[in-house]
Amino acid sequence: MAVAPELISPRSPRVTAARRLAKRNFRGKERLFLAEGPQAVREAAGHQGTLVELFATVEAAERYADIVGEARSAGARVHLAAEDVIADISTTVTPQGVVGVCRFLDTPFEDILAARPKLVAVLAHVRDPGNAGTVLRCADAAGAEAVVLTDASVDLYNPKCVRASVGSLFHLPVAVGVPVERAVEGLKDAGVRILAADGAGEDDLDTELDRGTMGTPSAWVFGNEAWGLPEETRALADAVVRVPIHGKAESLNLATAAAVCLYASARAQRAAGGCRSVTSS
Repeated sequence: MAVAPELISPRSPRVTAARRLAKRNFRGKERLFLAEGPQAVREAAGHQGTLVELFATVEAAERYADIVGEARSAGARVHLAAEDVIADISTTVTPQGVVGVCRFLDTPFEDILAARPKLVAVLAHVRDPGNAGTVLRCADAAGAEAVVLTDASVDLYNPKCVRASVGSLFHLPVAVGVPVERAVEGLKDAGVRILAADGAGEDDLDTELDRGTMGTPSAWVFGNEAWGLPEETRALADAVVRVPIHGKAESLNLATAAAVCLYASARAQRAAGGCRSVTSS
């Protein structure tokens, strides 16, 4: 395997520049972010034009030789680095030896609307990056065609959000910084029904499914982890829907509720043609 012959210096401008991407203002200025761990870096390398640089320990470069090869094929610069350098760049407690520097890849909201999506997740007031990344992963798994993060939500490129998406960030279009009113208005104009997920909703998910109203193009709007959606956001929706609690649990966390809602819509939309299996025979 051909790799860089020397370890990059901890004082290298490349290392300094990568380290700074842990901070939002530097990410925004450079339009670059960090992808940590083999899964995220592999996905980045496979997303054309995204991976700019790869930092890897000697051991990781040998263990993940396929990722190094993919990174080189994608045109990324590959740097070998000592473990302490990787630890300095990384934002995790136990780095996995590979860190990628990636270009921003969010999609203009107008492009999402032009694609006439059938299933969309809108994160209206989600502030926790781990939750945002997990909802993005759920949306990807459910077959959603887009995710929208409003201007009141967390930074898509926060390292914790990127990690929590487990590569799904690279799989589907994501629009960022869209005012919630604009998101709802645009999706409605594109023929998408707006469903606000809220524990105090007048309708529950079972009722919506029984009515047969879930098979149309839909966008689920998810709110803040602690206080849900404000009244003015709920008022924008075509329906405010709660996930029914049949047992004694007080509530569901955001990511779990999002998964239930998105999969319910996905199943209803596929009903005419049968449920698509996630396995192949």
